[in-house]
Amino acid sequence: MKKNFLKVATIVAMCGLMLGQSSCIGSFALTNKLLAWNRQVDNKFVNELVFFAFWILPVYEVSALADLLVINSIEFWSGNNPVTASSRTIQGQDGQKYLVECDGKGYTITGESDKSVVRLDFDAESRSWDCTVNEGETYRLMTFVDDTHVSMPLPGGENVVVELSQAGVWAYEQHALPAMAAR
Repeated sequence: MKKNFLKVATIVAMCGLMLGQSSCIGSFALTNKLLAWNRQVDNKFVNELVFFAFWILPVYEVSALADLLVINSIEFWSGNNPVTASSRTIQGQDGQKYLVECDGKGYTITGESDKSVVRLDFDAESRSWDCTVNEGETYRLMTFVDDTHVSMPLPGGENVVVELSQAGVWAYEQHALPAMAAR
């Protein structure tokens, strides 16, 4: 378990160093927008819970990979970042074209040749944040139960109601951290 934790810590530290640089590796605009979106939430406990949920349901990993393999390459060669546009078709290093759409409620990235789709959405009716993959697999990131509680997924698939307090975040971390370290 210590070996896995050391591997995860090393990878996280290296990614943090890469994200902090602003050279030819690109700006990691999609990942930074995702992080900025999380920071705009007024409640610090919700911020922390969203952060853990995005690691458990590999939202950060997918956005960083999209930045690394596609978006940053386009930014480097063209000088324009497709994430800042409302809709734009881009070509990745793999030759595949991607349609990146920003609609104010979330982002949709669609692979034109394989038709793969990743979408992040807030559903005001259910008061929840969802991640949809390939227009079929939807993962609930979190649901607001009331003003002081949210329902969060655990790595095993169950949900737990978390109080939006330091104690609630700590209790959720105790469930989530062992699964994250095992990755």
